[in-house]
Order: sequence, then structure tokens, then C-alpha cells
Amino acid sequence: MANNAPPRWDRKMQQRLARGEAAALGELYDRFASLVHSQAHRMLDDESAADLVTREVFGYVWENPDAYDPKQGSMRSWVARLTHHQSVRRLRSTAAAPGTCEDAEHGGARADPAELEERVRRATAAARADYIVASMPAPLRAALELAYIQRRDYRQTAADLGVTEDEARRRLRLGLQLLSTAHTRPLEDSSPPGYGRRL
Repeated sequence: MANNAPPRWDRKMQQRLARGEAAALGELYDRFASLVHSQAHRMLDDESAADLVTREVFGYVWENPDAYDPKQGSMRSWVARLTHHQSVRRLRSTAAAPGTCEDAEHGGARADPAELEERVRRATAAARADYIVASMPAPLRAALELAYIQRRDYRQTAADLGVTEDEARRRLRLGLQLLSTAHTRPLEDSSPPGYGRRL
């Protein structure tokens, strides 16, 4: 998967945030807000809830820049894990709260825990697939978009990309291999250190 933020950028951004540079938060927001919002929206299927999660994630990053550990991965991955955790938390609390839409659908009863966990699992896999597609190298993403969105076969994909048919097949195969991990590896099963304290 491509890393849009090099480790040097990640460390510098963390240092700037730790110094309280508001411009750093603005730069981080410009870079990752669409990722956070689309991931939250994909999981929650609610625009206002996705807006709220976006604010909460960037608020957490601003207040806890030292919670990011560059040795554990890119800042992009960390922000995606924070988004996933907060979206799952919100999904569970909304489903368990009395008077929610789900309660109305089930005659006033709270959501079945097994159904809720299945919904969380499906939402996690869908959000992970979105994250994988957004993060993969542009050549792989372009090949997948041509083949699966525009319904081109590998020969047409190769011609559109200006590559050999073997290269088009290779890109499609690699892209599909990356996407296949969406159902086998969740974004994050455990909470980031200290995340639950504030949110």
C-alpha cells in the first residue's frame, strides 16, 4: 500500500502539533479530512455522525499528538485507526441507546449484540476496503477502476493505461490481493493508547 505521508513528514507534523502550531493542525486536516469523513460515513451511514467523528478525531490528535508513534506506522494509518475506533464506538453506543432508529425498527427492543457485532464487522470491512483503495499506488487503483467501475477487460485496461497486457493483469492481480485483506484484517481491534479517556 502506498504511504502518502513519508516518515519524515510524520515526525515533523507530530513535533509541530506538540508545539501547538495551529497551522500544523490545518495542514493535517487538509491532508486527511476527506479520508476521515469518508471512512466514518462508510461505517455509520450518517452524514452528521461522520461530521462529528471527524471533529472528534482531529480534536483528539490536537490534544494528544504524543499518542502517535512513528514506529507503529504512518500518521495516515494512525488517523485511520482513530477514525475506525471512534466510528465503532459511536455505532455501538447508538445501537444500544434507547429511542434510536434501530429500536423503532425492532419494536422498542435494543439491538441484538450478535447483529450489532455483525454490523460492526461489515462496516469495518467496507471502511477498510475504501482505505485500501484510497491508499494503494495510483497504477493499481487506475487498473481496478477501469476493470471494475468502467467494466473494461484486461486488454482494454492495458490499452487505456498504455501498458502491456501482462502488466495490466499484474496490476489487477495485486490490487485484488490488497482488497482481499479487507475482510481478513480489521483496521484495528484495540483502542489506541489513551484514546478512550477523552472520547
